[in-house]
Amino acid sequence: MTSYSNTRYSKFAHSEILDVALIGGGIMSATLGAMLGKLMPDKTIALFERLDHLAGESSGAWNNAGTGHSGLCELNYMPDPEDSSRTHDIADQFQLSQEFWAALGSDRFVTPTPHLNVVFGDDDTEYLRRRWEALRRIPHFAAMEYTEDPDLVREWAPLLMEGRESSQKVAATRHEGGKDVDFGAITAQLAETMTARGALIRTGHEVTGLRRDGQGMWTVTGRIRTTGAQFSVRARFVFVGAGGYALRLLQKSRIPEIRGYGVFPFGAEFLRTDDPSVVARHNAKVYGKPSLGAPPMSLPHLDRRAVEGSESLMFGPYATFGTRLLKHGRFTDLFTTVRPRNLPILLSVGMRNLPLVRYLIGQLVASKKTKFAELRKYYPDADPANWYPIGAGQRAQLVKPTSRTKGTLMFGTEIVTGADGTIAGLLGASPGASVAPAAMIDVLNQCFDAERDEWQPRLEAMIPSAIGRQGSQGS
Repeated sequence: MTSYSNTRYSKFAHSEILDVALIGGGIMSATLGAMLGKLMPDKTIALFERLDHLAGESSGAWNNAGTGHSGLCELNYMPDPEDSSRTHDIADQFQLSQEFWAALGSDRFVTPTPHLNVVFGDDDTEYLRRRWEALRRIPHFAAMEYTEDPDLVREWAPLLMEGRESSQKVAATRHEGGKDVDFGAITAQLAETMTARGALIRTGHEVTGLRRDGQGMWTVTGRIRTTGAQFSVRARFVFVGAGGYALRLLQKSRIPEIRGYGVFPFGAEFLRTDDPSVVARHNAKVYGKPSLGAPPMSLPHLDRRAVEGSESLMFGPYATFGTRLLKHGRFTDLFTTVRPRNLPILLSVGMRNLPLVRYLIGQLVASKKTKFAELRKYYPDADPANWYPIGAGQRAQLVKPTSRTKGTLMFGTEIVTGADGTIAGLLGASPGASVAPAAMIDVLNQCFDAERDEWQPRLEAMIPSAIGRQGSQGS
């Protein structure tokens, strides 16, 4: 178990009151902790992570594809090729992320990597062309190129065209401003920023309870996993950034705002190669169109990765399904989130997403040969001997209630805040880590409004794109 200590906290005692308790050691909690340390340095902050290291779940470098989600290549942000509003918003948020990381020196973990789309056939070509025409009028996307010339596609991404039938129609877009991001390394660096500002980080501490007392303070309880000993702290504000466990902890807080919410867990697997002769010929992140019925974040993509000084390629994701809500969770996880208030909603969402259920079953029973055939749609000459499977993080897709008996399966993240602003949690999945600073600025707007005169000028000096940004639910 790793502990990050400093002299501001000599012990945990029930009588001591923290200003901020952060639950979860991923990029969300680390971002908020580092941000608060910079903007309101007098606050006492502690972070609790159940594993013995930070970024052990979805934020870990190999638990995600490392894409800096900025709308350049993610077709699922823009199902209507004429409606660029969501894509534009994601690009704005990622610009804010880059400014925040640069201000803290975390941008060294961001690698320039062109972002491409590739599609095949007449219908998808028409869609991509219309998308490009809509986006190129927006400054973020003005440099995006479009082609239907196979030779130019080969120049952009040679592996896409090697061994491909010359009669197959292909179209592609390319933007050189794309990024590959090591979110795990950024999380660790943000943690260092936190501790340098006086925060305490405790790994191996699993939070199991949240209760508000008569004085308006939150009591955070849990156990130390290596010893089984119990711990308890009190805090004026709690942020739940615990990934798939966030819903369960928010339910334990009994705030009415969480009633009816549910989650639908998805896992993922990728194929990876470290063969230098293959990696050297693909300097891009190439996204295609999803299979019919696939969950929104399951766009097939062939990615160049840069992690800890080495380079690899990844292809996927291949969806998996289980009842764990974290990669290192328990089989009973999903069942612990089911409540009388959300059960009818979960059932209605399941019935209205039968194509998704069929897709997941197909993915689960797919053979290695079938899975490798998916890679060959993007790299026809791929050699199975060069590729091996790796497991990715678990995603808890958000089910949001729209009535007492109905809901919707959400794509994206959402901040749920208690009415008095003393507790907030982040639910959902992609684009997640890429827009963590924007999400945490929303938390500042919603939960630290009384201290705005202190933090807002410092925020706008550190992140110019934050000027005028107001809090919003979700991203």
